[in-house]
Amino acid sequence: MNYDKTSAISIFDYSKLLLDHCLRDYAPENAEEYSGKGGLGQLVEKVFFEYEPNNDDGPDFAEAGLELKCTPLKYSVKEELLIKERLVGGMINYYEDYGKSFEQSHFYKKCLLMLILFYLHQANTSRLDLKFLYALLWKLPEKDLIIIRNDYEIIMKKINSGMAHTLSEGDTMYLGACRKGQKGDSLERQRNTSIGAPRRAWSLKTSYMRTLLDFIKSKDQKACTNLEIMTIPKEEVTSLDMLRHHTFDEIVIGRFEPFYNMNCNSVFEQFGIRMTRAKNKYAIMANVIASNNTLTNVNLSEEFLKAGLMMKTIRIEKNGRIKESMSFENIDYQEVYDCDEWTDSRLYEIFSNRFLFVIFKATDGKIKIPSKKGSEKEFDLEDEYVLQKAFFWTMPQEDLVIAEEYWKDIREQVLNDNIHDGAFWKIENHRNFHVRPKALKGIDRDISPVTGLRTADKFCYWFNKEYVEKIIRENE
Repeated sequence: MNYDKTSAISIFDYSKLLLDHCLRDYAPENAEEYSGKGGLGQLVEKVFFEYEPNNDDGPDFAEAGLELKCTPLKYSVKEELLIKERLVGGMINYYEDYGKSFEQSHFYKKCLLMLILFYLHQANTSRLDLKFLYALLWKLPEKDLIIIRNDYEIIMKKINSGMAHTLSEGDTMYLGACRKGQKGDSLERQRNTSIGAPRRAWSLKTSYMRTLLDFIKSKDQKACTNLEIMTIPKEEVTSLDMLRHHTFDEIVIGRFEPFYNMNCNSVFEQFGIRMTRAKNKYAIMANVIASNNTLTNVNLSEEFLKAGLMMKTIRIEKNGRIKESMSFENIDYQEVYDCDEWTDSRLYEIFSNRFLFVIFKATDGKIKIPSKKGSEKEFDLEDEYVLQKAFFWTMPQEDLVIAEEYWKDIREQVLNDNIHDGAFWKIENHRNFHVRPKALKGIDRDISPVTGLRTADKFCYWFNKEYVEKIIRENE
């Protein structure tokens, strides 16, 4: 061997030889005979590292305490490299994992220190011919580990109580219990109930993996490590010390509670912020409270990015209704075209992740806002909304079933190049979700993945306002 199998650094340095190459460059003549056995990671161990794969609970390179992971990248329509999927860290066994602490878990034993090899996904290509692009030696930062430990305990609480069939990736922040296998597969037995549960695996979410790719890109190197830099230098909502004493949810919700029933004027005054007449003042207020006035957009913080967590502000009128539906990002038609599995889709990632909803309720009062420039008045009056509540929310499984139908319909229209107003679900269908532009009239157009021509109207994903109202009612 041309590396020291007891040294993670030596193994990492040796892995750099694989970058910009494929396994066939290192494979013996009879490689095709065993190329179909095991996963890509096992092939890398056998062909490149000349190391016989093991089936132990511990990491692949046991003497170095290092786990080898291979994860695919894909190109966007703009030729940008993107994460293709979550990183699986071992199957969950509802019987054997029952009652295990985090330190006893398969994930903890294997994934504390990982060598992650990023390769370019290519359909209908032999695994021996897949090209490796990046190598990352990644030790889970202490702050991430605290959040992951809490994620593990949330998952295990359901497993230990015989509720594994209710698990959802939206239950947790960084560590998920992702579905494995195909629809129609037989269900797994679990303790304390006769109800079967779908097969699931421990996994680091796609959103978390996206931040690791961003870390690599920020270094402008093909191979890098965080052993010297234990955290990604991003803005944070919580500190390591805070998380040692409270969960992430407790910290964030605890920041909102003192401001319940207060309006913008009062909150901005407490933080020493000048009142604004901007339409997004309630989003500004929510970000100020959630970050303790340290960030302008918590959705871009380290924790929110890694968790795929999204904060949404909602204003309720006095009659309990809201004025508008809730919009999300524009539909990436190429991604929809290329993805043939619902649980691997971008929409599944968005809808199955967690949300932080911040609710404002209209009153009979008025608030003072600065007058327009040039006005003789010192201030104008505007309808008052007070902070009513903040809560974390995950889409229920029964609603994810409807979301899958929604995605399948979108994909069918995209595959048929039927991308125009009226082709997709509408608000009046009353099925929780619909498709329409964010603006009434779109000026620019998108590329059709079928023809390659810029002929597709730009549309985005939406929650129906009745569905948002239902979420609020159920969390009052």
